[in-house]
Amino acid sequence: MKLRLHFVVDPMGWLCISVVFGIWLYNTFFIPKLVLLPHYNEGHIPWAIVVCYYIASALCIAALFRASTADPGRLPVDPKIPHSEREHWELCNKCNLMRPKRSHHCSRCGHCVRRMDHHCPWINNCVGEDNHWLFLQLCFYAQVLSLFTLVLDFCQYYYFQPLTGLDQEMFTTRHELALLRVSALMGLVMFGGMTSLFYTQLTGILSDTTTIEKMAQFSNEIFGSKRSWQWALAEVCGTRWKILWLIPLRSRQPLQASHHFRTHV
Repeated sequence: MKLRLHFVVDPMGWLCISVVFGIWLYNTFFIPKLVLLPHYNEGHIPWAIVVCYYIASALCIAALFRASTADPGRLPVDPKIPHSEREHWELCNKCNLMRPKRSHHCSRCGHCVRRMDHHCPWINNCVGEDNHWLFLQLCFYAQVLSLFTLVLDFCQYYYFQPLTGLDQEMFTTRHELALLRVSALMGLVMFGGMTSLFYTQLTGILSDTTTIEKMAQFSNEIFGSKRSWQWALAEVCGTRWKILWLIPLRSRQPLQASHHFRTHV
């Protein structure tokens, strides 16, 4: 497995991704310390819940790392264009390089990206043909981890039995307001935001329309063709094996050359 790393030099992007990493670190460190492990040690919850939480956390940070460092589909300076596909290429009026139709020039990164969806400052990278599946994974695992955090915070307040080996008054004073309520608030914001973003991305993939094309008011009824959801996700993820759609630590290979080209403005 060969994974190419791609880094964007953008201080604002570094700040945004640091905020995302800080939220992940906050919940990954404090929730197990204050809720999961103490209740597990006293036999209130099974070991499977602890393992599932750490798996969700690991997959979330792996998807974040891969989405932020994977090449989104940057075009080479001198691409080799097959003669049979020349009609599907055009000249970029910003960098004066040839690119496939449906590509877009990212002013933030300074280069053209194949089938660019948008530039996301929260991963400090463009979302394009080669890393769209990783961005979709990141949205999904962020939803899972945020929902897991919310459920654990709720159970801490209303369901779990009091911890016998803990001073409840001291816990309430030191941790409940400062840590668990902040964690619940962040989990609620992240879950709502990621759910909305995941739905938007998924509908775009199923309709074969990028965010940039939606903003430009492209119509799939005119330019595209209807596809099954299995084929649409398989094409984005680069494999027909559905279990691999959920694994971020792998490389992506296009299934076949796509001929759903659209006129790009």
